[in-house]
Amino acid sequence: MSTTLSAPSRGPAPDLLEQARGHLQAVRTEIGRVLVGQHAIVEGLLVGLLTGGHVLLEGVPGLAKTTAVKALAAAINASFRRIQFTPDLLPSDITGNTIYNPVNGEFRTKLGPIFANLVLADEINRAPAKVQSALLEAMQEGQVTLGDQSYPLPQPFLVLATENPIEQEGTYPLPEAQVDRFMLKIVVKYPTPQEELVILERMATSAPNLKVTPAINAGEILQLRRLVDLVYFSPELKDYIVRLVDATRGGAAMPANLKGLIRYGASPRATINLTQAGRAHALIQGRAYATPDDVKAIAPAVLRHRIITTFEAEAEGLDSEVLVKRLLDGVKVP
Repeated sequence: MSTTLSAPSRGPAPDLLEQARGHLQAVRTEIGRVLVGQHAIVEGLLVGLLTGGHVLLEGVPGLAKTTAVKALAAAINASFRRIQFTPDLLPSDITGNTIYNPVNGEFRTKLGPIFANLVLADEINRAPAKVQSALLEAMQEGQVTLGDQSYPLPQPFLVLATENPIEQEGTYPLPEAQVDRFMLKIVVKYPTPQEELVILERMATSAPNLKVTPAINAGEILQLRRLVDLVYFSPELKDYIVRLVDATRGGAAMPANLKGLIRYGASPRATINLTQAGRAHALIQGRAYATPDDVKAIAPAVLRHRIITTFEAEAEGLDSEVLVKRLLDGVKVP
């Protein structure tokens, strides 16, 4: 049964909502020229774009993770850089470095590829932890420190990372501090047979037509982000989010079938991210107010990478995906 709150009079004006809908539909259309299906990826990327929240895409090779990010970048008139993570990558290959010039005896700063509006960290878990951690300051503070000087990153700034499942050969687990800085973790699944047939028809040619035209610019993205902040979020809905996150830590709202299965729950950053993502999800649906359905729709992507299971859960074959479902089913909705 759908859960909704009554539509309030507060929130973005109808004309601004219509304008936002037009922008987002244009971006969807351009991405659809390249990407077949994968609606969870598209929605997650749009939520990240609207909130400035970094997005992690996980799936086996060949599921169009990189293609999706490149399509989004092509649909936006903004700077884009791709960094291929490999075991021999160095932190300075990402952030840049200060270089000494012996001719004039001065240091020169060379900024790395992280200085772009959209940064694709491709196969991020193919590089060791010290390289992955080079992104931490950029993702959290919006700046990079080289030597004794800090350099602000261009705005908007968004890290879109892809990773292969940790069980695959040559992968390193992401540090918990790094994982927590991703607003969303999208699990990319195989396409349906019908979608795969469309992929075959579109791609099985020597020169597939995958031209994407920019539909929005950096300034318009920043305007949409300000619009997200205006989406009405009721006190009851805020309380619901707090109870959800607190339940992952063993709080009063924790369902009985989760007890003993969660070793570490979600951080306060999850509370903030779930609120921001809920607002963005409502805006994508064309509404000036958020509902519990918005929260429940985006909660798995916000929480799945922030819940650490116990040995008991692992012994029962229960992963964070199952636990998030139990959480959403068990916590009372306003």
